[in-house]
Amino acid sequence: MKLSRSVNKAPLPDGALLQEFVDLGEYTDCFVVHVGNDVTFPEYVESFYTTSLFKAERLVLKWLISRPSTDEEARQVSRNEIHAFAAWKVHSRSDNQLVMIDFRQQTCSWFMLVPQENGSRLYFGSAVMRNQETSSGRKMKWTYRCLLGFHRLYSRALLHAAARRLGG
Repeated sequence: MKLSRSVNKAPLPDGALLQEFVDLGEYTDCFVVHVGNDVTFPEYVESFYTTSLFKAERLVLKWLISRPSTDEEARQVSRNEIHAFAAWKVHSRSDNQLVMIDFRQQTCSWFMLVPQENGSRLYFGSAVMRNQETSSGRKMKWTYRCLLGFHRLYSRALLHAAARRLGG
């Protein structure tokens, strides 16, 4: 992994809360970026949810599904003061990880921060619980499969925006 702001695909680290969804056979992904300064976990989550790029998603959620949210709510969920934000609620949490699941329980977002000697490693990943049983086993519905390329690109862009905002 490069020590830069470039976002890279990565395997899930040991102890990742997202592993629960891997074990269930759901689609998961994991991206990582290194920032050269010390970051706290609440700073990371708040930064992610308050970037301009994510604010655009928040606006869409407000208008399409009546799930408005504020920067203050982003701060509160990052500090474990509230347990829901926009279209998500807390599924699981630890000192350095957070899994948020959407209100329809079809997707979730995962955040993890690992402090390092020369900065912080920020992880972001997702799980998509849209598998269906077929004669050849469980497969993701084609509508979700078609969107995975965009999803991966968007996930990388969101993580990059958060890292840039944190001054990495």
